[in-house]
Amino acid sequence: QVQLVESGGDLVQAGGSLRLSCASSGGIFRLAVLGWHRQAPGMQRELVATISTGGTTTYADSVKGRFTISRDNAKNTLHLQMNSLKPEDTAVYFCKANYNLFGKNYDYWGQGTQVTVSS
Repeated sequence: QVQLVESGGDLVQAGGSLRLSCASSGGIFRLAVLGWHRQAPGMQRELVATISTGGTTTYADSVKGRFTISRDNAKNTLHLQMNSLKPEDTAVYFCKANYNLFGKNYDYWGQGTQVTVSS
């Protein structure tokens, strides 16, 4: 069973930076498509960034130029570097691992880490 554990969430002032990490166990990490999602109070969970098995990245328009997703396959860890944080970035951040096995998709989620940006 794949397990994901996020860390790095904190309270930070607007304009500050945070680095989130997601440690994975129980799966072949390098085969997973990975992503960060976030959910603000009263809002739907939204996609923030993804990184493919080959390292191709995508970002939501709201974080382009400020956030950087990366993966370390040797350490089974996913990161999200967040710079120039804004109050609207306040949310619980979740990492997700997607495995495609024999044409079927399997999604695994972490428990989330709270990011709070004060104005």
